[in-house]
Amino acid sequence: MADHNKFDVIIIGGSYSGLAAAMALGRALRKVMVIDSGKPCNRQTPYSHNFITHDGKPPGEIATLAKHQVQMYDTIRFFNGMAIKGTKTESGFEIQTLSGERFGAKKLIFATGIKDILPNVEGFGECWGISVLHCPYCHGYEVRNERTGIVGNGEYGFEFASLISNWTKDLTLFTNGRSTLTTEQAAKIKSHRINIVETEIDRFEHTKGHLHSVIFRDGTTASTKVIYTRVPFEQHCVIPETLGCELTDEGYIRIDSFQRTTVSGIFACGDNVNRMRTVANAVAMGTTAGMMVNREMTLEEFA
Repeated sequence: MADHNKFDVIIIGGSYSGLAAAMALGRALRKVMVIDSGKPCNRQTPYSHNFITHDGKPPGEIATLAKHQVQMYDTIRFFNGMAIKGTKTESGFEIQTLSGERFGAKKLIFATGIKDILPNVEGFGECWGISVLHCPYCHGYEVRNERTGIVGNGEYGFEFASLISNWTKDLTLFTNGRSTLTTEQAAKIKSHRINIVETEIDRFEHTKGHLHSVIFRDGTTASTKVIYTRVPFEQHCVIPETLGCELTDEGYIRIDSFQRTTVSGIFACGDNVNRMRTVANAVAMGTTAGMMVNREMTLEEFA
């Protein structure tokens, strides 16, 4: 492999967490390659909130400014493409991209996020991140006091109903089929004047992602401005698993407090490691990962 394709660190994923890691490493004078396919999971979300100094800005605007600042460090390079394979080498790791390029590094950081698995419900995908939401801390203030629904059941439905009731009192829990709430949970929800609807959902009516109503399979409707729900996910990148990184029972990459995975030399940060899906948290973890990688390399070099 040519020397110009060899780096101290390869970061796979160039959104908030990856860029934060790159900045920390660039400031530590490390030679870094950031590989990014340009498809962040929040690309459909119009505005980002609860990130101090950037509250209310479009996600793309934040990421563009961040990348511009990271590019100021001359030891950092960017490659626009998708990493598809990783292998262990004598000197560290090699990453291959979809277009055939190969890059080598002593350390890897995966900031690859997760891929939401959206249900096969008409209108759901178009509304996801706009009026069908996963996080009240990111978007709840903007839709406070609106007519709101929660799609959930059982323990999750009960937990989310109590949480969202802080943002609105016009609230309905859609169990999308027979309720699995306990008798006590259902009574508690109803005591707070939260409706429970068990009818199965057929589709969401919306205008450019802005929800109007929920249409049920029996033909009835519910006027609703916003929905909260949680969807299953999978890792956006399978390379960590193929290199031997363990996943948690929930499906996240297992890390320690230093952002280290279970494979020596491989670190991970951002949405791929825990459920706290906020920009602020992604940035914090990315900065930590960059600092910890530099610390580890320094200790190895100083030995």
